Amino acid sequence: MNLGNMSLLTDFYELTMMQGYFNAGNDKTVVFDVFYRVNPSENGFAIAAGLEQVIDYIKNLKFNEDDIDYLRSMNTFSDEFLDYLKTFKFTGDIYAIPEGTVVFPTEPLLRVKAPIMEAQIIEAAVLNIVNHQSLIATKASRVVWSASGDAVMEFGLRRAQGPDAGVYGARAAIIGGCAGTSNVLTGKMFGVPVLGTHAHSWVMSFPSEVEAFRHYARTFPEQCTLLVDTYDTLRSGVPNAIKVFQEMKDEGIELKNYGIRLDSGDLAYLSKKARKMLDEAGFTDAKITASSDLDEYLIMSLKLQGAKINNWGVGTKLITSDDCPSFGGVYKLAAESDGNGGFIPKIKLSNNPSKVTNPGIKKVLRFYDKSTGKIKADLICLEDEVYSENQKIKLFDHMAKWRKMVLHPGEYTIRELLVPVFIGGECVYESPAVMDIRAYCQGELDTLWDEHRRLANPHTVPVDLSDKLLDLKNKLIEEMSEPE
Repeated sequence: MNLGNMSLLTDFYELTMMQGYFNAGNDKTVVFDVFYRVNPSENGFAIAAGLEQVIDYIKNLKFNEDDIDYLRSMNTFSDEFLDYLKTFKFTGDIYAIPEGTVVFPTEPLLRVKAPIMEAQIIEAAVLNIVNHQSLIATKASRVVWSASGDAVMEFGLRRAQGPDAGVYGARAAIIGGCAGTSNVLTGKMFGVPVLGTHAHSWVMSFPSEVEAFRHYARTFPEQCTLLVDTYDTLRSGVPNAIKVFQEMKDEGIELKNYGIRLDSGDLAYLSKKARKMLDEAGFTDAKITASSDLDEYLIMSLKLQGAKINNWGVGTKLITSDDCPSFGGVYKLAAESDGNGGFIPKIKLSNNPSKVTNPGIKKVLRFYDKSTGKIKADLICLEDEVYSENQKIKLFDHMAKWRKMVLHPGEYTIRELLVPVFIGGECVYESPAVMDIRAYCQGELDTLWDEHRRLANPHTVPVDLSDKLLDLKNKLIEEMSEPE
């Protein structure tokens, strides 16, 4: 978790390729794209996340003496190459789509332009950071959407795959819409709300359940949620919670942010019974929080069953993205310098059509319906292409060309998604606070129709390739496919 010492967070072949470039005297400037091919969890979109940590990584990327000594001990790298690493510094340009932005397959999330050795060494770490946080942010957005406006709390630290996944997964979950996290370190590092109740062991450590509740309520009268399922939820837990709430009320102690938590059993049935008991006792403002291996599908099912739950604590299946444990982002060469100030577009071919890359230096334009603010389509085009809101534009879905639309002047607006982050090795971008990214992300999600956000078989936003880019791609495919 020390971002200041991540120079060796890379795959071995990145370093061997670097030495190969070094020995060949190859220091040409290249362009790499970071993108993904398939939305996680069969979702209709993804949420870009992790850029702040990418920035920290690039800023601190250097090889110290311990790193050099370790590499020398491998008996693989030359002294000349290791001397080069001693003075290594990233000097290139990085453009990126801001965190919290709704994104779609094949779109460049980051564009790296740098000398080839610099561009090569950052591949693995950049993908590690972006893939993980984009995955969890996307999963969180699904869980939050299923809760239909109820607060969702991220409770996954103890089930995360290690401290990094716990801390940065919680950060990503907040970006995706969670109201807070149980992870105190994430709260300290990123200024996000820290939330929680108490464990069953708290109740078990007192002579009786009511005494445990009484001590907790008196200790935390402004944040009192009592876990009521340690022994018997409806015969013991809820009645004892009501008894303690009434004692506090009789003593003139005002309870705030109070209620009960259910962590087992039939949550729909128990919540309805508990709600009735709380209301009849006069505690109509008491909240009911639920946990217990929740995910978006179970939450939606409970909502359909009329469960009387106000808050949701979601742990394992959120922090691990249980149904889809990887994001699948890749880092592919798109162009290389021709030595005269220009760039030669590069393409990767494959027997799998979805793995054929889009060549050249590209940007992403987003088209919005002017009257609703909803996304109409995205367009991936070459960097030098210019589009105006005053022109008539025909757009397709490049994966389904029969899906087409015509946009007329005055009916749409255009936004370019990639923004400069590093120029000449210097950071020119200031990452917003996480809660500000969360608010921005909520605005981004509002640009989607509900049909794009539904959990099963969502409608997808068209992503088109410009005519110029498509012509270039087809030309390169034809050239590369010609037999010698």
